[in-house]
Amino acid sequence: MINVVIEISKYLIILLMLVYTYWNFSYFRFGEEERRRRVCRRQNAAMFLLHFIAYLILYLKTEDERIVLFYLAQVVFFAAYVGLSGIFYRNVSRLLVNNMCILLCVGFIILTRLSFVRAVRQFLIVAVSALVTWIIPFVMDRVWQLCRLPWLYGIVGLGLLAVVYGVGNNSFGAQLSVTVAGVAFQPSEFVKISFVFFVAAMYYRSTDFRTVMATTAVAAAHVLVLVCSRDLGSALLFFVTYVAMLFVATSNYLYLLAGMAGGCGAGMLAYALFSHVRVRVEAWINPWADIDNRGYQITQSLFAIGTGGWFGMGLYQGMPYRIPVVEKDFAFAAISEELGGVFALCVLLVCLGCFLQFVMLAGRMQAVFYKLVAFGLAVEYMVQVILTVGGVIKFIPSTGVTLPLVSYGGSSILSTFILFGVMQGLYILKENEEEYEERAAGC
Repeated sequence: MINVVIEISKYLIILLMLVYTYWNFSYFRFGEEERRRRVCRRQNAAMFLLHFIAYLILYLKTEDERIVLFYLAQVVFFAAYVGLSGIFYRNVSRLLVNNMCILLCVGFIILTRLSFVRAVRQFLIVAVSALVTWIIPFVMDRVWQLCRLPWLYGIVGLGLLAVVYGVGNNSFGAQLSVTVAGVAFQPSEFVKISFVFFVAAMYYRSTDFRTVMATTAVAAAHVLVLVCSRDLGSALLFFVTYVAMLFVATSNYLYLLAGMAGGCGAGMLAYALFSHVRVRVEAWINPWADIDNRGYQITQSLFAIGTGGWFGMGLYQGMPYRIPVVEKDFAFAAISEELGGVFALCVLLVCLGCFLQFVMLAGRMQAVFYKLVAFGLAVEYMVQVILTVGGVIKFIPSTGVTLPLVSYGGSSILSTFILFGVMQGLYILKENEEEYEERAAGC
């Protein structure tokens, strides 16, 4: 009987995710605020129902009463986060709040299936991150001096990366984290935000050749330290973000072409100089040649995705635990196997919806500094999604980055909350500004 319920439930979960995703894009069709709020309320209903069905299956399969308590704690958190966001920040982007919640919801479901202990730990990190970053929109709306500290962002960020290179913990051949008071965190997750603020502040001041060269030198230093630390995913993320921001700030195609050429050259040089780069590339080109060693992770990921097909095996019906580090780098493969390819594509479309909203916000901002910050964070977010999913499906070599708000990882969760908090702050700032202009025009 339970297997019948699981089989039916997986189609209901996919249907609800499809409906949520449809409303995610239909939101932009409506100009009236009331109609947009109605769409957001429907999204909330779909999300809570999907969440209930998934945890019902998790409970039926395990009969673990802790799952019931964990589910109720999540319901309280999501209800409070959605409700309080609208109360404390009148002009908050409700769509962005909803998208954060649905991605967190998917992450909790798949983590609970993989490891209950890690799911609970992730929930505690999410709760703390939400509380800590709650003030960011308030600060963004009232502090105007953020554009005056470019070298502070650059030096502090570069210093943190240098510390990781010097004394960082080794994880799967790369130096990624440092431990302070028994707590390990990954500085590159936070430096990627300070990096965007550094570049935006520099190009807010000037886009002359001298400034471009100075900014490029500091950006190159960030990338070089990451490469030396073997954090290839972050290095690529920083590089692509910088080239995109440089082009937007200067509108100079020569810089864009030079950046692309430099990236290709740096990639070839890294392949020639660093053995770990060659290992990653060779495992990507032909993982089947060494399926029991270097190619094991990617081949197991491809097996999982192929087994799940379009509609998935159903929760607890697959074997995602066979993929090494599945809860971090390869959470997308676990989602594809048990919840299905359709569901996984909807997750990607929700991420795309966040990116589009970020880019639209960047286009609306009049201040160059805020415009560059919004665009830079948008690029960072989407490139991280592409790197994660691309590595899982063997589109590109695996880079070891996480899927924002879905994969397990405290530093990733907190840094993504900061990113979304900054974007919410810019959105509220723009909405408040437009309201003031409308009132002034009416007078």
